[in-house]
Amino acid sequence: MVVDDHPMWRHGVARDLAEAGFAVVATTGEGRQAVRLAPAARPDVVVLDLQLPDISGVEVIGGLIAALPDLKVMMLSASGEQQDVLDAMKAGATGYLLKSASPDEFVAAVRAAATGAPVFTPGLAGLVLGEYRRLAAEPTDDLAPKLTDRETEVLRFVAKGLSYKQIAERLNLSHRTVQNHVQNTLNKLQLHNRVQLTRYAIERGLDA
Repeated sequence: MVVDDHPMWRHGVARDLAEAGFAVVATTGEGRQAVRLAPAARPDVVVLDLQLPDISGVEVIGGLIAALPDLKVMMLSASGEQQDVLDAMKAGATGYLLKSASPDEFVAAVRAAATGAPVFTPGLAGLVLGEYRRLAAEPTDDLAPKLTDRETEVLRFVAKGLSYKQIAERLNLSHRTVQNHVQNTLNKLQLHNRVQLTRYAIERGLDA
């Protein structure tokens, strides 16, 4: 689903996605309508502008993920301001791409976001990582669930952006075993998807 209040930009993005083989299930220029459309359209990825005429993109992210917890939200914005990027990521966005990106970069970013991989315009990833590390340095709850050594090991690779297949090869495990470790970790931490798990790991510096 494509959400952008500029008709020419919205149609252009939808066209680029369709030509790349994606099924565009809905387009809209308003945030509230996007939240209403999502449960019926059931997109896997939403390409979302930050500045919308009715409500902010950050509010839209919250409404979309509340309706579809596994949804991937790829921000596509003209703003590279630190606060805008951090607000979007903290709200649950999977990635953040500037509108100055090339069509090829955009399509590649959407493909990556669809797998749950965090995707950023170069330069923005370091900004987000620095903020998560700052948060990680603050006092944390000692009652946090305890992970096994293997779960922590798998979590480190998730934080570094490796696929389940790559993790399985690194640790000489089956793909299913890695999936089971990730699912157990999600359950222990009361998280819903790989994006949230990656964020949790980065906050604790496990991507180093």
